[in-house]
Amino acid sequence: MKPLIRSANLGLFVAFAALMIATRFHHFGTAIHLPDASMAVFFLGGLYLRKHWQFASFLGLAVAIDWVAIEHAGVSDFCVTPAYSFLLPAYASLWYGGRLYASRLQAGWMPMLGAAAAGLVAASLSFGISNGAFYWLGGRYAEPNFAEYAARVWQWGPLFVRTTMTYIVVALLLHALAAWTLRARSGQPAAGA
Repeated sequence: MKPLIRSANLGLFVAFAALMIATRFHHFGTAIHLPDASMAVFFLGGLYLRKHWQFASFLGLAVAIDWVAIEHAGVSDFCVTPAYSFLLPAYASLWYGGRLYASRLQAGWMPMLGAAAAGLVAASLSFGISNGAFYWLGGRYAEPNFAEYAARVWQWGPLFVRTTMTYIVVALLLHALAAWTLRARSGQPAAGA
């Protein structure tokens, strides 16, 4: 996919930032709050926006939201440990995974499935980095061991990856729908696989 024009890039940047702001306070979601979209925002940002300064901006926004949540909204600081710095490589794996796939993204179903697969790999890697760093380096577990770590990965990994993939798949479906609508309006044949 070609890079977005400046106005589309900026509009999507603002939309992704708004999504992160609206959801980052609630990692798992509730009946009235959507679950945290941050991981998906980083992957989709890499896929569509691609600019390094935008990655840095989203990283700064994530840290700022966490600070506000802890200092002013009563959210627990349990996850803020020395391992918090590993969010940089965790989010970078999402951003640059999306960026790596971006040139292959087209309106056809196969490229969309490829983007979803890239998102799955990036989300799994990101979770592995952040969860592994928190468990092994965070200082929250007196005697860390592999059996307990594996149980925690099995407990939390599917939830985080599934949430991320839900946002990614919805975004890709919206992309496909928009591309199909634009093609239909212009009279061009639909993109195939």
